[in-house]
Amino acid sequence: MKLMQVKGNTWVLEGMEYIPLYRLDEKRCILLDSGLGLEQQSLVQALEENGLTPVGILCSHAHVDHAGNNRYFQETYHIPVALTPYEAGMCSNLLSLKCYFLLLPPDIVEREASCLIHTPDVLIPMEDGAFSFAGADFTILHTPGHSAGHISIITPDNVCYVGDALLSWEQMEAKLPYALSHRMAMASREKLRTLPCDLFIMAHQGVAQRADWEQLLDANQALTQRRAEEILSLVTRPMTASEIGQATCAFYKLLTHKPSRALRFERNIRFLIEYLVDTGRLIMETAQGTVVYRPARP
Repeated sequence: MKLMQVKGNTWVLEGMEYIPLYRLDEKRCILLDSGLGLEQQSLVQALEENGLTPVGILCSHAHVDHAGNNRYFQETYHIPVALTPYEAGMCSNLLSLKCYFLLLPPDIVEREASCLIHTPDVLIPMEDGAFSFAGADFTILHTPGHSAGHISIITPDNVCYVGDALLSWEQMEAKLPYALSHRMAMASREKLRTLPCDLFIMAHQGVAQRADWEQLLDANQALTQRRAEEILSLVTRPMTASEIGQATCAFYKLLTHKPSRALRFERNIRFLIEYLVDTGRLIMETAQGTVVYRPARP
C-alpha cells in the first residue's frame, strides 16, 4: 500500500480502497477504518514501512471493506475501536451481522465476514459534533443511509472523510449502487453539501476539492435516480421482486454463475425497488399471496 498525504496530518493508504489515517506525530497514527481482512498483511506492512503504529481506529461503518481488521488491531495492538451504537450492535453476533448481508445464509455470512464480530471500546455519540478520540479532536457527522449508523469524519486539518456516503468520480458507472435506504443516503448527501471543508476523501479511491464538491454530490444524486428509473422502466406489468431482479440483471448484463454474488445483486436491486416504493413510483400489491410491484398510475 502506498501512503499519500492529503493535507497536513491527514493521509491515506491506497489499497483496494482508501484507508485514511491521522498522524499524531512521526510514529503514531489513528486509522479511520481498517480495510478488508484480506489486506491485513499489506496494511500492517505499509504501517511498519512508514514507521507508524496505530493507536486507535475511528470507524465510519461496519462493512467488510471498512472494518475487516478492527478486531485484529484491537487484539494485537491493544488499541481502542470506536463505532456508533447501531454499527456496534450489528457486529455483536452472527445473526445481527446477517442483517447487513440480508439474503445470504448464516453459514456463508460466518465464513465471509466473521472478522466483523467484535465489541468496540468506545461508542460514538449519536449527535453531530466534536469527538475526542485517541489523542485527537475530530468532528462527527451522522450520515446514515449506506448503513444504519454510518458517519463522516472531519479531521483537525478540515478534511472530511465521507466513507461510503458518496461515490468518487471513478465509480459513477456503478450499476447497482448500494444503500440500505437510498432515500436516507440522499438526505445525508444533502447534509454534506454546504460543509466548509477543504478536501473530501471517498473510501473508494477519490479525493475531491471543495470547488468540485457540489458537482460530485449532484452526480451521486443523479446516479441513484438514473438507476431507479432504469429499473422502473423494466416493470412492464405486476412483477415479483425476483422477476424484477431477473430483468435488471439481464439489462445490466450481471450474469454471474456464483449464487452468493447473485444474492448480493438481488439485495441491491431490492433496495432500489424499495426506494421506488418509498417515492411513490412503484405500488405494492399482492397476487395469490405473493407481493408484486406495478408502476404507479400517472
